[in-house]
Amino acid sequence: MDAEKIKKFFSKTSLRNFWIFFGSGLIVSMAYMDPGNWGTNIEGGSTFNYALLWAIWLANGMAMFFQYLSGKIGIAGYSLSEIVKDRIKTKWKVFIYWLGAEVSILATDLAEFLGIVVALNILFGVPLLIGSFISILEILFFFALTKKSFRAVEKAFIWFVSIISLAFVYELFLAKPEFSQIIFHSVVPNLNSSTIFIVVGIIGATIMPHALFIHSWLIKNKLKESKAKDKKRFLKFHVADTIISLTVAGIVNAAMLIMAASAFYQKGIIATLSQAYYTLVPLFGEFAAIVFGSALLISGMASSITGTLAGQSIMEGLTRFRIGIFTRRVITRFINMIPLTAAILLGLEPLKVLVYSQVILSILIPLPLIPIILFTSDKKIMGNLVNKKWTTIFAWTLSALIIALNVYLITTVF
Repeated sequence: MDAEKIKKFFSKTSLRNFWIFFGSGLIVSMAYMDPGNWGTNIEGGSTFNYALLWAIWLANGMAMFFQYLSGKIGIAGYSLSEIVKDRIKTKWKVFIYWLGAEVSILATDLAEFLGIVVALNILFGVPLLIGSFISILEILFFFALTKKSFRAVEKAFIWFVSIISLAFVYELFLAKPEFSQIIFHSVVPNLNSSTIFIVVGIIGATIMPHALFIHSWLIKNKLKESKAKDKKRFLKFHVADTIISLTVAGIVNAAMLIMAASAFYQKGIIATLSQAYYTLVPLFGEFAAIVFGSALLISGMASSITGTLAGQSIMEGLTRFRIGIFTRRVITRFINMIPLTAAILLGLEPLKVLVYSQVILSILIPLPLIPIILFTSDKKIMGNLVNKKWTTIFAWTLSALIIALNVYLITTVF
C-alpha cells in the first residue's frame, strides 16, 4: 500500500465506513481470549516459564492469516458451511461433517462453561458443582444481549475485549517480567516431548475451528445488510479489522503467559486457575486477584456468545435446519453439563479439563481449514478475490505444520 492509498484509507469518509464495517474481527477475537486460552497460557507459563512464548506468536500469526481467508469467503458472498454442503452434496457425508463441526462447538463451550464455573468459585466461593447449575443463568445475559441489533452485540464486544485487555496490562505491570527473556523466547522455539502437549493446546486455543467457521458467516451477513458492492474495498477493511482485533488478542495471550511465568514459575508454583487467583493475593494484593477473576468471568460469558453464533452458522449452513439461537444456547449448555458435572464429581482439576479440550480443538482444526484453503483458491467461487499462488502455498504449508504438530503429540504423548 503506497502513501497515496494509505492517505485515502485514513480519510474521514473511509474511516467512517471502516467503523461501520468494524466488529466482526472483535467477535472472532473473543474466541482467542476465552477460558481455554487462560488454561493453556497459565499452565504453559507456570510450568515452562517464558519458553513457550514463541508458540503464542506463531499460533496468533497463523490464526490471523486463516481468519483473513475465512473472511474473504464472506466477502465473496458465501459462508463456509454453505459451500461445504454444496460441494459434499451426499447427505450422509454432510451429516458426518456436521457432527464433527458440532464436536468442536461442544469442546469450545465446555471451556467457556468451565471458565464461568471457576470464576464463580474463586470470586464468590460458589462450589464447582453448584456453580455449574448457577452458570446456566449466563444464558439470560446471552439472550439480553443478542436480542438487540447485531451492531449492539459488536459494540458490546469492544467493552469485553477492552476490559480483558486492561486487566492483563494491569497484571503484567505488577508482575514485572524479565524483558530479555521475553524477547529471547519469542523467537527461539522450545519443542520437545515435554512441551508438545501445551504447544498443541495453545494452537487449539488460538486457531479455533468455530472461529474459522463463523468469520465468513459474520462478514457475509454484514455485507448483505449494507448492500456493499465494492468487494475489493471491503477486503481492505476486513484486513484492517482482522489485524487490529487479533493483534490485541495475541498481546493479551502473551500477557497471560508472561504473567504466569513471572508470578508463578519464578516462585516455584505450578498454578491452576484457582491457585492463580489465591496466589495473586499475597503477591500483588486482593485487587489484582479480583481483576483476574472478573476478567475470567467476562471471558467465559462473552466467548460463549461467539461459540453459539458459530454453532448457529454451522447448523444453518450444513443442515438448513433452523432453531432459535436462544434454544440452541440452552441445548449446548445442558449437553456440556454432563461431562462437566462428571469431571467435578471425579475430582478432576478444571485446568486439566480446559487444556485437554483445547488439544481436541487443535486436532479438529483441519475440518474447517482444508475447505477454506480449497475454496479461496477456486476462482469460480472467489472471482477476483481468489488467492494468489503464494497465498495458497503459504496456507498449505501452515496447515501441514499444524497437522505435523498434532501427529507429533499423538505419537509421543498418547
